[in-house]
Amino acid sequence: MARASFDTHSSSSESAAEPDVDAGAEQTRRSVLFGALATTACLGCSTKARAGEDPPGSDERPQKGDLLVFSEGDQEGKLITAADLKAGGPPVHAWPKDPTTSVVRSASRLNEILIIKLDPADLDEKTRARAVDGIIAYSAICSHAGCPVTAWVKSDVGDKEVFKCMCHNSEFDPRAGAQVVFGPAPRRLAALPLALADGSLSVAGNFMGKVGGTQPG
Repeated sequence: MARASFDTHSSSSESAAEPDVDAGAEQTRRSVLFGALATTACLGCSTKARAGEDPPGSDERPQKGDLLVFSEGDQEGKLITAADLKAGGPPVHAWPKDPTTSVVRSASRLNEILIIKLDPADLDEKTRARAVDGIIAYSAICSHAGCPVTAWVKSDVGDKEVFKCMCHNSEFDPRAGAQVVFGPAPRRLAALPLALADGSLSVAGNFMGKVGGTQPG
């Protein structure tokens, strides 16, 4: 009887233990499965985040040989040709574009450029030397507080049209190397030498002068 009782108890214990083992195995399997799914989901998120990053070179300053593309408007991203520029202004806003990788260097606002076509006879000697057919380019960032230079208006101190920063009313004369003619800006806009490549405008050298402002706006 004792043996029988023991055997019965033993059999009963083993029967009770088997579901626990099965349940544990199932729980482990589910944990592994959920872990794998979570890992896959995280990898997907990580890939998406990486895909949204700016491509290499997009924050580098303009390089010699870069093409110039519109930075705004209906033609944004399209190459700028000499024919796109109206003599006497207004200027157009542009980004440099790597001709090899097709990367537009738009990840830094300091790369935005003002391009304008003026009468070569109106340009001073140094400005004319880096122009091409009267087309000249400058940084579109004010040297005062780093605001964008957006206006092409008659100067407050003369009868010529000039670049104007609307933040603090600094004015720059593009005919004379974008020197300051009015307002608090401490220095001229950085100039960018240009060239023509198959009818499209390209960069002929690095910025001449410091790009950006000297104080916060």
